[in-house]
Amino acid sequence: MNSVNKTLYIPLYGKAFVSRKGIILDDKKAEEIWAAEGFDLKGKSKSKWLAYYMGMRSRVFDEWLIQQMNRDAEALVLHIGCGMDSRIARVGSRNHQWFDVDFPDVIEERKRFYEETNEYHMIESDARNTDWISTLPKEKNAIIVMEGVSMYFALEELKGLLKALNAHFDHCIILMDCYTEFAAKASKYKNPINDVGVTVVYGIDEPKALEVGTDLSYVKEHEMTPAFLVDELKGMEKVIFKKLFAGKIADKMYRMYEFQSGEKR
Repeated sequence: MNSVNKTLYIPLYGKAFVSRKGIILDDKKAEEIWAAEGFDLKGKSKSKWLAYYMGMRSRVFDEWLIQQMNRDAEALVLHIGCGMDSRIARVGSRNHQWFDVDFPDVIEERKRFYEETNEYHMIESDARNTDWISTLPKEKNAIIVMEGVSMYFALEELKGLLKALNAHFDHCIILMDCYTEFAAKASKYKNPINDVGVTVVYGIDEPKALEVGTDLSYVKEHEMTPAFLVDELKGMEKVIFKKLFAGKIADKMYRMYEFQSGEKR
């Protein structure tokens, strides 16, 4: 497994950590997989602060996804860069066709813990090679989650993927998290992903840049550390997290953006 793929263990650890504490995210599958297969993380990648952040980020993605699935009962769900994430278990397919996508060696590992069904499917591919998109049903709306993925794509690679997705589906709505350009530059020197050998990442300061050539419309920014989740922390942990990992300081590093096809609905 290459260094980029090893980054999947960082959010897995974070989700298992908060789930064991009974806060932020209920993720028994992450606990199970980490107990069985946890990679030997070092340094910042095992920080409790990062674990809280990973748990909150995933909870925001989950709640957005549930809202969109309830809104469109016929839409296809697409999770790009799924890693070992158990979103399908946390959210449930809710009778939607659900596709998880990641590198072949990641999906091979994933199949040790997840089974495909009539509704749940796994696709082995580098997401940059957009040929895999042609294997998905057409004439469908799509709800697309890209968590912890965009920072490994150069801008034109990311736009190529988004353009191909938008062209394939009747309508798509996408939620993704992104590094800022400042965070991408700083990541060369100080980032938990350095602990698994990753030093090259990319950032986006202006989400509307992703509208150009993709026929997508920027909808809005989402908060990754909403107050109701920060409030699940207690005492000084809550105080420190709010000061260092939420609000304006965090915004300088990390953002979450929603896009959709064409004009806003």
